[in-house]
Amino acid sequence: MTAYERSCILLRFADLLEKHIDDLAAIETWDNGKPYEQAAEDEVPDVIRLMRYYAGWADKIHGLTIPADGEYHVQTLHEPIGVAGQIVPWNFPLRMFAWKIGPALACGNTVVLKTAELTPLSALYAARLLHEAGLPPGVLNIISGFGRTAGSALCSHMDVNKLAFTGSTETGRIVLDLAAKSNLKPVTLELGGKSPFIVCKDAEIDKAVELAHFALFFNQGQCCNAGSRTFVHESVYDEFVEKARARAMKRVVGDPFKPGVEQGPQVDIKQFEKIHTYIKSGIESGATLECGGERYGSKGFFIQPTVFSNVQDDMLIAKDEIFGPVQTISKFKDLDEVIRRANKSPYGLAAGVFTQNIDTANTLARALRAGSVWINCYHVVDAAIPFGGYKMSGIGREKGVYSLSNYLQVKAVVNPLKNPAWL
Repeated sequence: MTAYERSCILLRFADLLEKHIDDLAAIETWDNGKPYEQAAEDEVPDVIRLMRYYAGWADKIHGLTIPADGEYHVQTLHEPIGVAGQIVPWNFPLRMFAWKIGPALACGNTVVLKTAELTPLSALYAARLLHEAGLPPGVLNIISGFGRTAGSALCSHMDVNKLAFTGSTETGRIVLDLAAKSNLKPVTLELGGKSPFIVCKDAEIDKAVELAHFALFFNQGQCCNAGSRTFVHESVYDEFVEKARARAMKRVVGDPFKPGVEQGPQVDIKQFEKIHTYIKSGIESGATLECGGERYGSKGFFIQPTVFSNVQDDMLIAKDEIFGPVQTISKFKDLDEVIRRANKSPYGLAAGVFTQNIDTANTLARALRAGSVWINCYHVVDAAIPFGGYKMSGIGREKGVYSLSNYLQVKAVVNPLKNPAWL
């Protein structure tokens, strides 16, 4: 198939996604528990934009002509890598589906994608629309199953040429191991995080409080790049804590299909119980529980928005990825201290900085070891912006132009020249 034909299919797919926004958003909410408004107004439109972005790239992928020493014509070919095995998580089922298949299909590959066992429906629905858009049979294959069976088989398969995985760091280790034990297929990983959100002494406190709240509580806190370690300068710490507590207590929790609801249930009972274990640990380790900490309501996997202050770096709630609506707030004195503490983590997925000083912003942006640094904003995930982590937060990048190289092989072709007119 020509690159232009691939582009046309992805554009038709985007049009169909746009036509079915309500269905896709409802499926995401039923499957995952996230607010319907979030899915309909934010996530599905992002998926549509991403498909159009990669449709635009499909016919612009090409190699180079290289001036080598001697009488040779040298060119590079950018070829599809082959069969891409992809595994997506349960927290953003449709968005992660798009992040994976967009660059893979634009580059001309075929795909076998495994959905998360908790949230398989939106990928199946979207794949049907993609075939309606004209994708040939067999190019995109969706399998639903458990990681230890379907996921393991995909990672170990000798006819899979590349793996892309989004999920926990622990499972990422297994994916790498299975790839190495099979055919040494290349692997890209987007893994866990414990991202710092740094509020400097010159910050506009009201805006910083709202942004820090959004950075942590978005998607029920089930977000790998959540701003889950809030560092606040000592001069504004007390004011920030009080306002962060008040904001969390106003957060609207309930039926995710109702207008105005900000937080739905956690994805399942396992996640629900895990979060409560961390809340208990925070209390027992001496952190101050400012609000929340209990189940919300009498049924369902709802958790009260929870805020801890006086959090120390050696506490589990400050070190482990909680993946829930639990904000931890710590105090710092100066930039050198907060840089050291922010970087003292095995993770490096994202970071947030809230300051009005351009020199402070530049210093932190360069010092923080993270794949994304958001200055006075957070969770900005435009189709063209690369996303991925340092350290144990992953290997490689999703989205943007950087993701294309994950799905291409580069071949050097060398031909001798006879009596060339020029070299």
